[in-house]
Amino acid sequence: MNLICCRGDPTVFEPYWRKAGERCSITFKGDQCLSYLTNPKALCWFMEPKLEEEIKKVHRIVGNAKVDDHHLVVGNGSSQLILAALYALCSPNHHTQPHPIDVVSAAPYYSTYQEEVDLLCSALFRWAGDAHQYDNKDEPYIELITSPNNPNGVIREPVVNRPGGRLIHDLAYYWPQYTAITSQLDHDIMLFTASKCTGHAGSRIGWALVRDEEVAKKMVKFIEVNSIGVSKESQLRTAKILSVASESCQEKGLNNFFLYGRHVMANKWKKLREIVKKHQRFIIPKYPLQYCQFSKDYVEASPAYAWMSCKFENMEDQDCEKILKDQNVIVRSGSRFGSDSKHARVSMLSREDDFNVFLQRLSAISKA
Repeated sequence: MNLICCRGDPTVFEPYWRKAGERCSITFKGDQCLSYLTNPKALCWFMEPKLEEEIKKVHRIVGNAKVDDHHLVVGNGSSQLILAALYALCSPNHHTQPHPIDVVSAAPYYSTYQEEVDLLCSALFRWAGDAHQYDNKDEPYIELITSPNNPNGVIREPVVNRPGGRLIHDLAYYWPQYTAITSQLDHDIMLFTASKCTGHAGSRIGWALVRDEEVAKKMVKFIEVNSIGVSKESQLRTAKILSVASESCQEKGLNNFFLYGRHVMANKWKKLREIVKKHQRFIIPKYPLQYCQFSKDYVEASPAYAWMSCKFENMEDQDCEKILKDQNVIVRSGSRFGSDSKHARVSMLSREDDFNVFLQRLSAISKA
């Protein structure tokens, strides 16, 4: 039976939310949420005020992003917001730019970036690959910066650093369960998602903190045309979940959601490192200890994914995805991330039982 380890499906946090029980419950009456509109005078006219309040609250508590001088835009997951941001940054040049604006990201980059851009075949923007290899010096460009990075968990900075560039910071994993919160970030466009913040991927809620009002308005326009807003039920449920997560930060130990998440993720990484060290057949990254301003201690990153490579001396084919697939472990090849087939991304976000099966199969491969 195949074990699916290729998706970033955050079921790892289910036990916490199951225990939270009725504190997370929310009910809707039949006459609620009928209108498309929430506040016609607001910049993001379809955003629920309660969601805006809870998003700002959790960022202030965690200390991972500045919110006071940014406009808040809600979207159907951060996937929609990526496209909305690309549209907003490109649309002013639509009539003067002779060809689509290049979009780059440093390899290994999130595989969906290229898939999203290529799917649209847009006249506004086009995929231009690895930021390290980008040499179109005289043209405007947009660089997508994922930090911590998906797939390898590394903290990222801009790579191209040239005039005419615009930056989008994807900070989906900049939460205490995955990495140390070392500073309160203050970028022009910062993207977050409930999927990786609390684990509620199915609610499809993401948000952007946008400094420039005109850029924020264009992002709202994209979402208006693309989906006529965002589900109010999902917004209100996410607001409730964020409220519970924020309130939990007043508690110590594993009742604190973010400390619970760190404990679970760190334990998974400890188990994986033990298997890798014992058998010496795979390689995974090491991360430095960093001081976390949220938890007030030094921590090692426990990323959402393991960026693995193979080390089988007796095998010509070092295709990591294929080697794992032969043991019915389905992962995502490094070639999809702008890297090579020697690497593969393995999700660390699965349920504990599934993760233990993965470790058993990894051990079996290593012994072969």
